[in-house]
Amino acid sequence: MKIGMVGLGRMGGNMATRLRNAGHEVIGYARSSASEVNSLEELVAALGPPRTVWIMIPAGDPTEQTIARLGELLDAGDLVVDGGNSNFRDSIRRGRSVSERGIGFIDAGVSGGIWGLDNGYCLMVGGSSDDVGRVRPIFEALAPPDGFAHVGPLGAGHFTKMVHNGIEYGLMEAYAEGYELLRTSELGIDVPAAVAAWRYGSVVRSWLLELLVGALQEDPGLAHIRGYADDSGEGRWTVDEAVRLGVPAPVITAALYARFASRQTDSDRMKVIAALRKAFGGHPIKTE
Repeated sequence: MKIGMVGLGRMGGNMATRLRNAGHEVIGYARSSASEVNSLEELVAALGPPRTVWIMIPAGDPTEQTIARLGELLDAGDLVVDGGNSNFRDSIRRGRSVSERGIGFIDAGVSGGIWGLDNGYCLMVGGSSDDVGRVRPIFEALAPPDGFAHVGPLGAGHFTKMVHNGIEYGLMEAYAEGYELLRTSELGIDVPAAVAAWRYGSVVRSWLLELLVGALQEDPGLAHIRGYADDSGEGRWTVDEAVRLGVPAPVITAALYARFASRQTDSDRMKVIAALRKAFGGHPIKTE
């Protein structure tokens, strides 16, 4: 297939490479780096109808403006895929807006971070069956086996990714609290050895645990990382939805509040959170 990729950063650039490696033709556009075309107008002109344009840029105004402009440039029968971390309500609104011109819209939750190029990306996709079916070869090229799911109608993809990221908050917080308890104990525990052993046979083994072990090997005691962790929005949205729907979510809520607390004090617990965000997503860290 031939596809346009808007945004060639940590995620978009690697996704474009993975698609090319699978035999697809990708025309990339990015404002801040070298790309095949220099504008959205050139990107649309370079794609033959029916066109598919995948957006992989920050949520909020950048995505809003890009989709609005594509809504003006694309023709009926073309398709837009938003693979960023947009709020699902925005995705529903944007999809309905472009549909007035006959343009299809898919909201694709994407997980895989900086490791996706080699390992593949978990894809949680929302949209019509016809639209999803049309670009299924793209999804299957990006995802590892069984890592792609059409989870529902418009908005369902980004809602699912929102909940996924809320769970991610809770998992990282649990590892961080356990790490701090081990380090604070007066028993002289070999914490790196203990954490490393959890990778084998334990019910708490996971990819996040692997990343934590790697971070401790790279920076023993996480001495050069400040215990500060941003929240990128999805955790707040997850808690908001839990309140709206009356679903108890105490772990995710506490993990979100812990990130707020990280901006007031420094701790081993939040150093773990910061280290894991850097390890799986390439997020910047604050150093001492």
